[in-house]
Amino acid sequence: MSRAVQAARPAAWMLLAISVLGCGASGPTFPPAGSTPGPPGDATAATKQQVIGALGAAGLQAVDTARPYRPPEGALMTGAARSVLQATLPDDPDHGYIVIYSLGSAVAAESAAFDQARYIASGPGAIQFPPGSHFVLRIVGSTVIFFTWNPGSAPDTRTHLIEDALNTLGVAVPVGS
Repeated sequence: MSRAVQAARPAAWMLLAISVLGCGASGPTFPPAGSTPGPPGDATAATKQQVIGALGAAGLQAVDTARPYRPPEGALMTGAARSVLQATLPDDPDHGYIVIYSLGSAVAAESAAFDQARYIASGPGAIQFPPGSHFVLRIVGSTVIFFTWNPGSAPDTRTHLIEDALNTLGVAVPVGS
């Protein structure tokens, strides 16, 4: 091996390390395959009861889902513990998912909710939802509620009742377009 190649090796390794570390600074949008957030425990229990109550007042039921569901998420939501409810929609049994994220504190919930709103409005986030989608993003204490649906493609005419009911809870976080 020539002296020039041997001398260039440490510099090449340094550049590689800087580029890898630099790329990781903004963090991935989604966790690596196979990673799963921890269970929420009782952290989301009170918010789940509020959601179930609000939906009940609108004439809808919700249950813990048996199906896996994970919506597109901003960086701060990806590692959060979560519970997933599904509103019962007889004409649309494949939708109606409501995700409740447990963030540990009201400050963390607010940060994550606004990060989610920015993500949805961004190019990479926006392309993951059909045009015309509606978003419900609400902060309830140390939790965040997220629900999305598209009026143009919802098979059940009652889907809007989920949005209406959830909009009675907590504090709204607007999702810009």
